[in-house]
Amino acid sequence: METELNKNFNNGEEEVEIDLLELVFLARRNWRVIVLVALVCAILVGAFTYFFIPPKYQATAKIYIVSSSSDSVINLTDLQIASNLTSDYKELIMMRPMMESTIQNLNLDMEAPALSKMVDVTNTTGTRILNITATTLDPQLSADIANEVAKLSISWLPAIMESNEPHIVQDAIVPKTKSSPSYKKNVLIGFLAGAILAYGIYVIRYLLDDTIKSADDMEKYFGVVPLTSIPEDPAANDGSREGNDDYRSVIKRLFTKTKREDKYKAKSKHGRSKK
Repeated sequence: METELNKNFNNGEEEVEIDLLELVFLARRNWRVIVLVALVCAILVGAFTYFFIPPKYQATAKIYIVSSSSDSVINLTDLQIASNLTSDYKELIMMRPMMESTIQNLNLDMEAPALSKMVDVTNTTGTRILNITATTLDPQLSADIANEVAKLSISWLPAIMESNEPHIVQDAIVPKTKSSPSYKKNVLIGFLAGAILAYGIYVIRYLLDDTIKSADDMEKYFGVVPLTSIPEDPAANDGSREGNDDYRSVIKRLFTKTKREDKYKAKSKHGRSKK
């Protein structure tokens, strides 16, 4: 199973063949190193998340928007108007006057742009319910901000839009668990990133390695079929004493055999000369 990639080098075309099956075998041969690197990255990411990323807490208050043309009956037109008002409420809640009023009422030491980054207003799909969510490092502060923004919304926004007053259907409570960061998610991301990094290095080394390792490589790259190949003895190159002794013994036998052949040839030549 092979795919061919064309690359341009020095304004010339060079055909590069990548054996996908070999890449699979590459991962199998080095899976221990890949897993080890992945584990190390997962541990490092987990430690960084635990020690350097402070936990954040979210609290959500909910308000319900409805427009009624009469005091007793809500018709289809009222529901359609309320749906349109929902988008306007989302924008108005995040405006500077609302943020400044919240800061003043809660005695917060921050500016309106900073507070607006902590507050998020969303609309549940298919409903006229607005979710006012506050995210801070303090769980109590998150609940206070969400409740204060919801409280100001039901009094300040109807006066601006000349509409009916929305209703708070759920107060924000103090969260007991953090919303972020997720240790499991970050550790998993670190593990996958480490595995991809390690495997990527092996793939790059494989692609850049142009050494001839077998007779098939000779035929593949040069179109030449070798007549024979000489196997390499690992013991002769590992620097061990046994490998060196074996190498010396082979050389000694060859040298001794050569000397004997030379002596035999000299004697034969000498005998023929006497005759």
